[in-house]
Amino acid sequence: MAKQDFYDILGVDKNASASEIKKAYRKMALKYHPDKNPDDKEAEEMFKKAAEAYEVLSDPDKKARYDQFGHSAFEGAGGFGGGGMNMDDIFSQFGDIFGSAFGGGFSGFGGARQRVVKGSNLRIKVKLTLEEVANGVEKRVKVKRKVQAAGTTYRTCSTCQGTGQMTRVTNTILGRMQTSTTCSTCGGAGQTIDKKPSEADNHGMIVKEETVSIKIPAGVVEGMQLKVTGKGNEAPGNGISGDLLVVIVEEDHKTLQREGDNLHYDLYVSIPEAILGSSKEIDTVTGKVRIKVDPGVQSGKILRLRGKGIPSINGYGKGDLLVHVNVWTPKTLNKEQRAFFESMKEDDHFEPKPTRGEKSFFEKVKDMFS
Repeated sequence: MAKQDFYDILGVDKNASASEIKKAYRKMALKYHPDKNPDDKEAEEMFKKAAEAYEVLSDPDKKARYDQFGHSAFEGAGGFGGGGMNMDDIFSQFGDIFGSAFGGGFSGFGGARQRVVKGSNLRIKVKLTLEEVANGVEKRVKVKRKVQAAGTTYRTCSTCQGTGQMTRVTNTILGRMQTSTTCSTCGGAGQTIDKKPSEADNHGMIVKEETVSIKIPAGVVEGMQLKVTGKGNEAPGNGISGDLLVVIVEEDHKTLQREGDNLHYDLYVSIPEAILGSSKEIDTVTGKVRIKVDPGVQSGKILRLRGKGIPSINGYGKGDLLVHVNVWTPKTLNKEQRAFFESMKEDDHFEPKPTRGEKSFFEKVKDMFS
């Protein structure tokens, strides 16, 4: 089932400003907030969808990638995953959107909601061959991440009583004003260290190497960033883990060059092959194929192999493989070869006779992009 468009979810158009997007999200989140709609699964799903849409559209970089590639830009490695989103993740990231609408900080109708601390994100680069880009691949990478040490226990913060916030009431000429700030003792976690092993840091964390599996869809591009949810650093206590951000790096191919979803291949043929025609084996991202070179082929001719390029990240088919024919002229000749070509100088067959059917270089380039 196709995912709903993020702009449609928030009820804004693609030219909406950042403030309009924020306003639309706040309106939806207030409407479908779980404390306002207890035990309403449909409202909870709408609340998650709105958070997923806002997470992407509020970030200029993510918004640009979504506008270009759609949902595919965030698939294959976890994505934000509205359907399986942790509610605490939403509250942790977007609680400031609500201001005092729920009674100070990010509290609910049923009382104050404890702020959930999220662990920091990790970022890695993954190199892919052109074949892996074209076919998709599952990579297993080793990641060093912070996790809670075995034996670490926590207790409720005595300063904030586990809420993660400190509330201050001050008298002003406008009346009594209430403000909420993050607890300085526990950093908003609502918990402090009770016991920890000697090898753990002050937050009860140790560094552990873990193998993470990353599913990379076909058609990704250089610099695209995928997200593996929950595979960043863990947070102390009852916090949630950060994310693993995977940056795509494309390795150069020895014979193929990528241009968007199309591929280019330089095919060199000898003068006899160009005159008599031949059969040549060339590289593709799915293995070698043999193509026919017609007799009398001209240098600069482009042979198009449809569907032999890179799959579109949006699922709109595949690009083409463009084979550029280059007639190779030898730089040196022996005596017999030179004599032969000397004798051909006056031969009418060797006189250039371009016809209207022979396209110029600029016309060929134009055809490539048409």
